[in-house]
Amino acid sequence: RGVRSLAKPGMLAVSLISGSAYTLPSRARAPRMDAAVAKDAAFGASHTSFYTDAVAKDSYETLGEVLEAKCADPELRSVLGTMFDGCGTITEALRKELVTVAEKQESVFGDVQLGVDVLADDLMWDICKTEPLIKEGASEEEPEVREMHADGKFCVCWDPLDGSSIVDNNWAVGTILGIWGAETGILGATGRDQKASLVALYGPRTTVFVTLDDGVYEFTYGANGVDGWLCSRDRIQISQESKIFAPANMRAAQDLPNYAKLIDYWMTNKYTLRYSGGLVPDICQQFTKRQGVFANPTSESSPAKLRLAFEAAPFGLLVEKAGGKTSDGVSGASILDTKITGIDQRTPLCIGSASEVDRFNLVLGLGK
Repeated sequence: RGVRSLAKPGMLAVSLISGSAYTLPSRARAPRMDAAVAKDAAFGASHTSFYTDAVAKDSYETLGEVLEAKCADPELRSVLGTMFDGCGTITEALRKELVTVAEKQESVFGDVQLGVDVLADDLMWDICKTEPLIKEGASEEEPEVREMHADGKFCVCWDPLDGSSIVDNNWAVGTILGIWGAETGILGATGRDQKASLVALYGPRTTVFVTLDDGVYEFTYGANGVDGWLCSRDRIQISQESKIFAPANMRAAQDLPNYAKLIDYWMTNKYTLRYSGGLVPDICQQFTKRQGVFANPTSESSPAKLRLAFEAAPFGLLVEKAGGKTSDGVSGASILDTKITGIDQRTPLCIGSASEVDRFNLVLGLGK
């Protein structure tokens, strides 16, 4: 035990246990096959796992450095910095908080609130109150837009902890934020009116994806021993084609034969399934893998759950700014063009690589 044999196949060796001699078997030569056959035979193995191709750099820019260079509006820079502070605070809290049902159930939407939901929401309210540039705020936990600073310039809408149904599994969850200008507010505006949006992903490490002037950037919290945020990806692009799919609301396939047909297409054509049931990780993989499609159609018996202002619009801005595409799941138009008429407004959604969103619209007969 702990001793490595230096003998090679075909050589005479001595057992370290019995002391008897034996001959090591020769290795059989593997049959040769051409590259195409080998690729087909390996399908579903390592080459479909989509491992990262990120290469370590000698140095990484800090959040402050990137915001200074890539966000021309100094007031928006300040608000974004405050939102990053909030995500960092939630990160630290999640590391210590047990996942239990909250003592008070105060969600008017009827959702079961966990202690971590309430904690994250309270932290977001507290940190937004410290930023005088924020005029109004709205939380997915409550059905109203609240004024915080009458002279503020921005309105912030957030889902403090998306993924409550899987957080007890210790799976990845996240915070979703949309930022609108005070001139439009949230109600009556569209996702396209957002000044910026960002999504924090709390997994083995915390990453935030944010829209800046020239694209989408990823920042990692506390990496390389740095107390703060480092830019880990810049100007992220989602490719037009994809071989990764995340099919949500599969119950709707019982009512929508065309959705069942689309899922069958993805499976028959050997796409890689990557779906956790958490909106944040299931869409954020599109930024790291640079491809993917998330589909969430609805039916009469499986109605829409995604909230337009808190989830679909912020993600829509991120994905479209990274070169992806979105569908409202009704007309086939961009989710960014849907007017927000109610703070609890729900919507179907398809989002990701353009060709797959086009396929979704085509197969489901949207936009005809």
